[in-house]
Amino acid sequence: MSVSIGRSLACSCSSSSFVNYNSTNRRAFGTSGRCYRSSRFLKTAIKAQQRPTWLPGLDPPPYLDGTLAGDFGFDPLGLGEDPKSLKWYVQAELVHSRFAMAGVAGILFTDLLRVTGISDLPVWYEAGATKFSFASTRTLFIVQLLLMGFAETKRYMDFTNPGSQAKEGSFFGLEAALEGLEPGYPGGPLLNPLGLAKDIKNAHEWKLKEIKNGRLAMVAMLGIIVQANVTHVGPIDNLVKHLSNPWHQTIIQTLSGSGS
Repeated sequence: MSVSIGRSLACSCSSSSFVNYNSTNRRAFGTSGRCYRSSRFLKTAIKAQQRPTWLPGLDPPPYLDGTLAGDFGFDPLGLGEDPKSLKWYVQAELVHSRFAMAGVAGILFTDLLRVTGISDLPVWYEAGATKFSFASTRTLFIVQLLLMGFAETKRYMDFTNPGSQAKEGSFFGLEAALEGLEPGYPGGPLLNPLGLAKDIKNAHEWKLKEIKNGRLAMVAMLGIIVQANVTHVGPIDNLVKHLSNPWHQTIIQTLSGSGS
């Protein structure tokens, strides 16, 4: 609709210019100014219409202007209206995406080893109860709490004060190995060994690929959790069962069977 309005304004402006061609310079100048503004509005309207959104034809909220990676104007609850909250939600989604990608890859890989008999591993939802000979569960929990707590604290400090964690002496002399490209993207040979997206300011395509894969992984993780709760087996077992009889081993039969 905005494109149509812009076109009508531009057409009316052109007509006014033609009719008033022999009028005074002042009047002609005013018409020319209106025509310029209408033309600029038309270009903006067309650009807005060409931007992909999660629902075609829906105007995104003004605070989601397309500059963020993976911004398709989706915020039905209006959570990002506050700029400070929006920055935090961006970082939260990024971290959850990375955890989901690592989790899905780990679950599928270990489940494949278990199903094929290559390794005697527990199914993923029972792995937390496994006892190890080299350390007790309490020791592992404390070590994980300290390591994760340290990493998350450093991440939060870099979020509140960007670049502060890259200063000399802030990380045992390893600051140069991390490079601190920007909050959420530490970089360096430790966390970016392949040297991808070194110029983080112009790495929109890499950011978009990461957030898209991360969102897909979060949906996949939710599916794996629900699947395990309903079928009580791992994802590879469910896949093998489905492939053995694709027309009769589907989500419909599984849900109907679990409810009976």
